[in-house]
Amino acid sequence: MEVNRELDDRLNAIHAVPQWADIRAELEKQQTPEERKFRDNLELGIGTGSPLHKLRLFDASNKESDVRVTFFRDSASWCPYCQKVWLTLEEKRIPYRIEKVNMRCYGDKPASFTRLQPSGNIPVAIVDGQVYGQSNDILYVLEESFNQDGYKSLRPKDADRMRAQGLLRLERQIFSAWMYWLTGSRDPERYRQEFIEVLNVVENELASSKGGDFFLGKDVTTVDFMFAPFLERMAASLLFFKGFQMRVPPGSDTPFPAVNRWFDAMEKLDSYRLTKSDYYTHCWDLPPQLGGCTYEDNGAPFESAINGDRSLDGTQGSWELPLQPHNGGVEPDWGWCNEDGMARREAVERLSANFENVVKFAARGAGKKGMPPFSAALADPNAVPSVAMECSVDIMLRAVSTAMLTGCPSSEAGISEAVDTIISAGDQHKEGVVSSLAYLRERVGVPRDMRLPAARQFRAHLNWAIEKLL
Repeated sequence: MEVNRELDDRLNAIHAVPQWADIRAELEKQQTPEERKFRDNLELGIGTGSPLHKLRLFDASNKESDVRVTFFRDSASWCPYCQKVWLTLEEKRIPYRIEKVNMRCYGDKPASFTRLQPSGNIPVAIVDGQVYGQSNDILYVLEESFNQDGYKSLRPKDADRMRAQGLLRLERQIFSAWMYWLTGSRDPERYRQEFIEVLNVVENELASSKGGDFFLGKDVTTVDFMFAPFLERMAASLLFFKGFQMRVPPGSDTPFPAVNRWFDAMEKLDSYRLTKSDYYTHCWDLPPQLGGCTYEDNGAPFESAINGDRSLDGTQGSWELPLQPHNGGVEPDWGWCNEDGMARREAVERLSANFENVVKFAARGAGKKGMPPFSAALADPNAVPSVAMECSVDIMLRAVSTAMLTGCPSSEAGISEAVDTIISAGDQHKEGVVSSLAYLRERVGVPRDMRLPAARQFRAHLNWAIEKLL
């Protein structure tokens, strides 16, 4: 479809939808002092951790010239082995540089990386000039090289050493049981029982932990960071694909209370809050990494709720305003950043800081698929955006941002004028705009783009805008 200059001129003449500079100014009025520092802190490598950091110094006491670690992790924040290393660097507050590399399922790797790591596998870390290409090797060298000068130790205490070794064997057992059930089809009932048996052992180990809710008591250790990426992915994937719920909202009954207390304890750590993903992202990123997952009928209502189609109680879309707490009982809210205003400001900040690229990215939804294709269903790095959609997508995203800052009712006049103008261009153009907004909605990644509460608000407000066009 060719660019419709007359349409674009009419859209650009709509003054009821603020321009990006005005949106940014309104955002800054509403932000807290800490939120206003976000972009400056990214450049300096300090402040609260973000997936957008390229340099991590934590605070001004560290200098870039003193950084001894370069961490190569996946661009989309999908890789569980990268998460173990990321958690460790953050929890120990080791200054580091970040280099992002695609996973094979969603992109190509640069030659500079494959020269460093011929297998192409991630994570990789360069520590004091030495290259390490296995996550467990990286964890070991980080603990050995940064064990003094105020760095936190994650090594189990000597008295817990034998128990820690048994727990690490248990981590491999539950990983194997999860893989059999998630990806196998020959005997799903047996796989289910075998997984629950091992999960009960994990539950009992956590319940018997003395003095705290981590595996070895009150202090987090490497043992917790070995379990964390996989227990997190188990909670998401087994609900979506199998209908098996191991993580529940606060106050809900569960046969796994100690596992839920462990999740609660992990979610108090800044390191885990930074690296944690949401169920939607996991359930779309796991199949291409694993070569596919098998569905069971019990998962269907949870799949629908996680995908944003229908709430568990059937009363509304699960990505529809007003959002239900805990996604209707499916996924616990992130209490540390769940206040609606904070979440909406975060979504607007990420969008308004990068709007030109986001508009082009969304317009892929009405463009041409890329070649060659990649196995990740939501990844198409070689797609060609529809330039004809960009002006229309831009004004709709400005309307969405305005609604998140000032409320949907106060934004009605602007979005209604934009929608009427878009519709006047004909059904093909309108459908292209809808496809573009839906394309973006389905590809908001957590934590890569924003945290879960912000992602939920953004997805729901995109649906609000899409509904205006339909």
